[in-house]
Amino acid sequence: MSRIGKKVITLPEGVTVQVSSDNVVTVKGKKGELKQAVNPDIKVEVKDGQISLSRPSDQIQHKAQHGLYRALIANMVQGVTEGFERKLELVGVGYRATNQGNVLDLALGYSHNIVIVVPDELKVSTEQVKGQNPIITISGCDKQLVGEVCAKIRSLRKPEPYKGKGIRFVGEVVRRKAGKSAGK
Repeated sequence: MSRIGKKVITLPEGVTVQVSSDNVVTVKGKKGELKQAVNPDIKVEVKDGQISLSRPSDQIQHKAQHGLYRALIANMVQGVTEGFERKLELVGVGYRATNQGNVLDLALGYSHNIVIVVPDELKVSTEQVKGQNPIITISGCDKQLVGEVCAKIRSLRKPEPYKGKGIRFVGEVVRRKAGKSAGK
């Protein structure tokens, strides 16, 4: 039995969940509304402020989907109540980030600035304190979308192992390498 799949999800105050006839789960809360289509084999039940999922058999595919959909629905419930937030740090001389609304303008050492339009469901903020690295904060109720946008921004200038320059998540440890001169 899937340990994650058989856990029930407790609904906090102010969160409503609806399961439509075509197995689409809709979660509404104070931060927004999220929808997720669930495989018809997996049964979703909402009862007494709790969500439980069950599977028809012990096939590998059903076991995997049981845990997957439980985790996705739990993330949706957490997203509409608390939301998700990721912070990116720009390490490098001259690396800057500014935003106007949901338009992010990055100076990453290329010959031109990179402009990224962040989806309307997310909020972007930048902070630049003298003597510290610029920080980009992305927050929203959809965990997948927050992670996807952060990964896209990080891919523009991944941290390199020799000087450590690039875009990294706050708290991420970059494994450093010695250069050519260290071998002599």
